[in-house]
Amino acid sequence: MKTILNIIWFVVGGFALAAGYFIFGVVACLLVVTIPAGVASFRMARFALWPFGRTVVQPVGGTGGMSALSNVVWFIFAGVWLAIGHMATALAQAVTIIGLPVALANLKMIPVTCFPFGRKIVTSDSIPAGWEPMIRL
Repeated sequence: MKTILNIIWFVVGGFALAAGYFIFGVVACLLVVTIPAGVASFRMARFALWPFGRTVVQPVGGTGGMSALSNVVWFIFAGVWLAIGHMATALAQAVTIIGLPVALANLKMIPVTCFPFGRKIVTSDSIPAGWEPMIRL
């Protein structure tokens, strides 16, 4: 079932969303200071390309101050725009009955799109000890 949903996802918007993350990643890697944002963007591009069967997790104890600062900067420059892309894609996918599950998955991805630092994307079968699931697709 995951493979079928991933194929539908890829065809009806996953490729475009992954391309958006990739573009933000390339732009972020132009400056040395923003390379961590580029790495986070490339990680999210892989997640946006083939999301079903993966889980977004975060440490139980929380993350450090640098992750919080990085999330604020990310949200202002990239997170808002990528979240708008997720909402627009979800609206287009929700027009059909077949697109409803992928539209809901698209909306579930918005929190990690806005604040990617301090989170890790793993397969649903291998959640590390000490990390709690945030988004399970």
